[in-house]
Amino acid sequence: MTRLVAGLAGGRTQAVPARGTRPTSERVREALFSRLEHVVGLDGAHVLDLYAGSGALGLEAASRGADRVVLVESDRTAAQVCRRNASSTGLLGRVEVVTDRVERRLGQLDGDAFDLVLLDPPYALSDDELGGVLGEVVRVVRPGGTVVVERSSRSHGPGWPAGLEPDGDRRYGETHVWFARLDGPGDAGAAPSGSART
Repeated sequence: MTRLVAGLAGGRTQAVPARGTRPTSERVREALFSRLEHVVGLDGAHVLDLYAGSGALGLEAASRGADRVVLVESDRTAAQVCRRNASSTGLLGRVEVVTDRVERRLGQLDGDAFDLVLLDPPYALSDDELGGVLGEVVRVVRPGGTVVVERSSRSHGPGWPAGLEPDGDRRYGETHVWFARLDGPGDAGAAPSGSART
């Protein structure tokens, strides 16, 4: 079990799949979302959580005010846990759970645009594979939007594709988090013109 840190569902527990996932610790989520609330502004945001696992990152975003959160997880058991967690925390109305491979789902998101994209890929995902996914992520981030990659502190930093500008990184014990922003107009704390945020 783990808990949501803050927001509408702060303190509520979430189930964790029995195997195959490693939910982001509460300490790391607290630090990460403190930064994101300041830099991105989660109120009304549209968030894409790739390799969702238990859904801990995306549900934290929903709890803190994101209007729309899409969780993408290829493992059926983990995706079922995501749905149960969204329901038990009262966040199901803001959250869509998609059982699919990240690469395939990204190819189907034409026309969607997100203020924040979160990636916590399996350790086994190679640098080249991650680079390919980030190349697809560029198409679904709003100008000025933020991309976050979480990996083992022993991993190399992401190879950001053209358009994504590195925006710092943080290390929390065995976890390393990297940030980037999409080139273009827009204030980091506000949605660009044409955004669906209110």
